[in-house]
Amino acid sequence: MAGVTALTFAALCLPLLGAVVAPFLVRAFGASAAWLLALAPLLAFAHFASLLPAISAGKVITGGYAWVPSFDLRFSWLLDGLSLTFALLITGIGTLIVLYAGGYLKGHRDQGRFFSFIFLFMGAMLGLVVSDSLLMLFVFWELTSITSFLLIGFDHERDAARRAALQALVVTGGGGLLLLAGLLLIWSTTNATQLSTLLQSGDLLRANPYYLPILILVLGGAFTKSAQFPFHFWLPNAMEAPAPVSAYLHSATMVKAGVYLLMRLNPVMGGTPAWELLLPLFGGATLIIGTLLAIRQTDLKLQLAYTTVSSLGLLVLLTGFGSPYAVEAAALYLVAHSFFKGALFLVAGIIDHETGARDITRLGGLRKAMPLTFAAALAAAISMGGLPPFFGFLAKEEIYAALAHGDPRSIVFTLVAVSGNALMFAIGFAVTLKPFLGSVLETPKHPHEAPPLLWAGPVVLALLGLIGAVFSATFHHYISSPAASAIRGSSSVIEISLIPQVCVPLLLSALTIALGILVYWRIDQARRMMAVVLGKLGPGPDRWFDDFIAGLVSLSVRVTRFVQPGRLELYITCTFLCVATILLVPLWLYGEMPALPVWPREVQIHEWAIFLLAVLGLLSVVIARDRLTAIVSLGIQGFSVAIIFLLFGAPDLSFTQFMVETLSVVILALVMTRLRLSPTDRRPLGQKILDGSIAMACGCGFALLLMKATQAPFNNALTEFFNTHSKSIAHGANVVNVIIVDFRGTDTLGEIAVVAITGLAILALIRVRAQTERKLAENDPDAPEDLGVERP
Repeated sequence: MAGVTALTFAALCLPLLGAVVAPFLVRAFGASAAWLLALAPLLAFAHFASLLPAISAGKVITGGYAWVPSFDLRFSWLLDGLSLTFALLITGIGTLIVLYAGGYLKGHRDQGRFFSFIFLFMGAMLGLVVSDSLLMLFVFWELTSITSFLLIGFDHERDAARRAALQALVVTGGGGLLLLAGLLLIWSTTNATQLSTLLQSGDLLRANPYYLPILILVLGGAFTKSAQFPFHFWLPNAMEAPAPVSAYLHSATMVKAGVYLLMRLNPVMGGTPAWELLLPLFGGATLIIGTLLAIRQTDLKLQLAYTTVSSLGLLVLLTGFGSPYAVEAAALYLVAHSFFKGALFLVAGIIDHETGARDITRLGGLRKAMPLTFAAALAAAISMGGLPPFFGFLAKEEIYAALAHGDPRSIVFTLVAVSGNALMFAIGFAVTLKPFLGSVLETPKHPHEAPPLLWAGPVVLALLGLIGAVFSATFHHYISSPAASAIRGSSSVIEISLIPQVCVPLLLSALTIALGILVYWRIDQARRMMAVVLGKLGPGPDRWFDDFIAGLVSLSVRVTRFVQPGRLELYITCTFLCVATILLVPLWLYGEMPALPVWPREVQIHEWAIFLLAVLGLLSVVIARDRLTAIVSLGIQGFSVAIIFLLFGAPDLSFTQFMVETLSVVILALVMTRLRLSPTDRRPLGQKILDGSIAMACGCGFALLLMKATQAPFNNALTEFFNTHSKSIAHGANVVNVIIVDFRGTDTLGEIAVVAITGLAILALIRVRAQTERKLAENDPDAPEDLGVERP
């Protein structure tokens, strides 16, 4: 087991290693570096594939390393049928994507940076699906959002790419905050920090009084990440990313993170009325809306993007439907969709790369020029349409077997599934047949077959869809059945094969194909009709997002102008008002006012003199007619305190106080002289009363707090500690010096840093003053007037 743990940790680190070395390898070997870089995900894939026999036998592999043991926080992983399936998809398709990107971005100046981003995303996604720790799951969840932001905005010189990246980050990041709240609620109500512990808790979470808030928060995270209605708009906009990103993030991996989360939590959160209502409802709506919006598009990638939204909706519908067959159908469709949609996205990238066009109305007759690409596209489209002998056929049959029942709920969702699948059938074949068949149309580039690095990916994925169906028994044993078992939380055996059975699912498949052919035949009319309908409906969520961001920016500007008007006296007033409130309110609210001190019976004449000196200094500050006199008088207070320290046995502290007060008075006097501010206080009487009241409140607050502290029973534990250890540990007999220099060395360093920063601020003020005087001497109209300088 130790060997498996070490190898698993190494497999998880391989993509991160690839991110580090990618720029150097690309600089050294150019596009050929893709072959070397592809070894990282390939080795990780080989390791995870080696675990298939154990996982298919029903084992669950866990491992990891303690991070914060006192809080039971671990960097841990959980490998079962579901997480292993995702890990194989991420690393397997990731290998093909790395090779594809080597050819697609050949000669690109930022190819090394692209590889680093794609490997960082691969590592984040891999960490997400294998994490056992709830905290690590959230960390990797957010890392996928950040790395996808970098990938979507890879071509950052284009406004559309930057907008799409920001939109994806805002939507998925906002959902991530909802998920964090949900995970914290799960943690606090179940005391489970690991998924493996949570999955063994039975109905503990379902019976939790906070179940509904937890469900809503978790769905918020999952729906935003997996582009469920009404958060579906960010995924099509993300097609501004290069084709390798679209094929990897937005068909096979990242957008399925939300689906993975729902599948993972199904054993402990599924089966409730809320679960079986919300998931099918939003999933079904997403399925229909995505396909209808796909019909409207003419861009190959946008058509595929909207059908990806639809497929994600279908997966959410199946996950929440609540029957064993639905879970099995979700497991099958999860894999089938990764195969055929990944292949089609790569084909769309090849067409764009080799012809310079993606508009379906400007493409035609590419079959002879690109025969391998056409073959891969046709195979993927057959699987997407649910036709034999491809894996998509098995998934579609299982979907109808799960949904086709006699109750009204099943009938409604069966009709939704048939309608959505029929539209996806039409769009899949439109994407495949329209560009390759018909008359040859002129394109910006002369079309020709792509190099091996580009066509290898779609060919392999299309072949996997065929092999998985032909050898379905073996595939189910190692992949589908373990994944379905993990989603259900109990043993599940999938037995569907290519041999059709004359029953309701087969009849529904025939109906789906017939409707799909009809829509494909009239797809131009359907596109125009959808354009009219969408035009009448007005702006959708995409426009609402722009309005929301504009409103948020406007609100932030207003709030900033209100709380940050640029007036220093207002900032100081608010600060000291808060200090006075913090000091006085708790003392009064909780009945902690100190007892009045008892005046000592005997006070020495020199002690009276010190207190009288302090009072005279205070009066001098108040009645001073110019600022310089007030500053000098203010130093009298500090000197009085220093003398008190001296009289009561603290000469070191007294010396420090003398030095601080002297330096403060000298520096302030020099600065005030250099700035030449108004010599007198010009504040109106009302402002003086307000400022004086706040000052007195702060002074009283500190005095009352100190009196309350001194009236508490004295604990001499620290005194004994410092007296005992100052000599032996710090080798100093002066306890005060030892405390300042050694025991509180970091605090002293912080105080020195504060003094240094203050000095830099003073220097900046003086320099600004000199620049202002120079501008005024030159009669510069842009010179500021807020430094007490009058124009000549």
